[in-house]
Amino acid sequence: MSKIVIVFKVLVTLLFVDVLHGLPYSHFQSKKQHGEKREPHITELFFTQTLDHFNFNSMGNGTFNQRYLLIDNFWKKGYGPIFFYTGNEGDIWEFALNSGFITELAAQQRALVIFAEHRFYGKSQPFGKDSFLIPQIGLLTVEQALADYAVMITELRQQLGATECPVIVFGGSYGGMLSVYMRLKYPNIVTGALAASAPILSTAGMGDPTQFFTDVTTDFEKVAPECTNAVRNAFHELKELADNRVFSHIQSEFMLCKAPTSEQDIRQLYLLLRNAFTMMAMLDYPYSTYFMGKMPANPVKVACETMLRGPDLLANLRNTAGIVYNTTGTLTCLDLYGLFMECADPTGCGLGYDSLAWDYQACTEISMCYESNNVTDMFPPLSFSESDREHYCFKRWGVLPRPNWLKTQFFGDELSSTSNIIFSNGNLDPWANGGVRQSLSPSLVALNISGGAHHLDLRGSNDADPVSVIIARRTEANLIAQWVDNERVRLRKSP
Repeated sequence: MSKIVIVFKVLVTLLFVDVLHGLPYSHFQSKKQHGEKREPHITELFFTQTLDHFNFNSMGNGTFNQRYLLIDNFWKKGYGPIFFYTGNEGDIWEFALNSGFITELAAQQRALVIFAEHRFYGKSQPFGKDSFLIPQIGLLTVEQALADYAVMITELRQQLGATECPVIVFGGSYGGMLSVYMRLKYPNIVTGALAASAPILSTAGMGDPTQFFTDVTTDFEKVAPECTNAVRNAFHELKELADNRVFSHIQSEFMLCKAPTSEQDIRQLYLLLRNAFTMMAMLDYPYSTYFMGKMPANPVKVACETMLRGPDLLANLRNTAGIVYNTTGTLTCLDLYGLFMECADPTGCGLGYDSLAWDYQACTEISMCYESNNVTDMFPPLSFSESDREHYCFKRWGVLPRPNWLKTQFFGDELSSTSNIIFSNGNLDPWANGGVRQSLSPSLVALNISGGAHHLDLRGSNDADPVSVIIARRTEANLIAQWVDNERVRLRKSP
């Protein structure tokens, strides 16, 4: 069976959070236990995981080391529930350090917490430096990741003496999608799921391809209608310069390291700028954060103030993008291709090896054919149709997407036959309308959080939190406690 390798154990203290990750202390607010403050103790471990769960010939019984983080100092051993985070497209520490609600809830409900890293991300590379070669990367699928989590949960329950402990899965964004899928596919293992900001409908190819960037625009329009007008006009000025091939002026206005020389360079600049607004809309938290980059409090408001600072719209557009790309103000120029990578996800794949993994997933199962049109949104027309996706993905990875597969495999919007899932979404999050916004049954509960950005409810408590997210977390905690109690009753009745 699987071996566990302990790498290190660390007490998450104020020093650790501030020095290593630049996160405010409130993200890991401690809870008092018997009159004393207790911090989550995080242990980094590796689990010996099966390479290919579904083909006995391709890899035989080959394995790889899958990273996970364990927090057990709140746990009532052998009795408390297991809170399992279904890791998504990145380093698992990034999600653990930005999901303080889970540890706060664990302290209240005496739970064991596990943050599992998704295969092909972070340090969970099945083939090391060769993981992103073809055909090795073919083992990067949603189904393989879900099987990883099912196997990990099953074996860790055995090893930790927790076979009677109910399992609740948590996830945000793609991780929230995986939490939904775990409840659908492995209800024998998972009692319930909290899926925060999980766009399970739009990523299954359901919905309007213009919706995402329309909703990004709406966030800025809510702050000030003249803000979106300024953005539109700035992009119009940029287009005029590009049409007249005044590339040197574009370089100086946007402080680019190299002058653009082609239509592709101009498209890349459009994508870079659009991505800055996307990031600020997603991460529009009421306090400063360090998650997917450093961001000030209320970044959409800050962006609008910057866009309306004076008559030089191009300078304002550059400075607004600098909120995302030049947070320290120390960059002397912006690297057009170094700061943003065009990929099969128009909302951005990020950078580094994790971006390669996400690009591949967007080329296979996860459909994100979103586009801007300058009619329903404030951005230049940038299409990304299914045919565009096919052309890109075949050229990049030698694969053709299967646009309807997630809908076929994971029920699409026909979810009424399942139970015990919370779908939470914030009204500031451009991903929200790609998910479930209305409750489907008493146990399939949609929570809409006014003033909430991308999975705000998963973050730790903060004095600046809107009342809506405080209420949402309380509802989530009560539902989860109810699910755990019901599962314990069911287990006692089992023969």
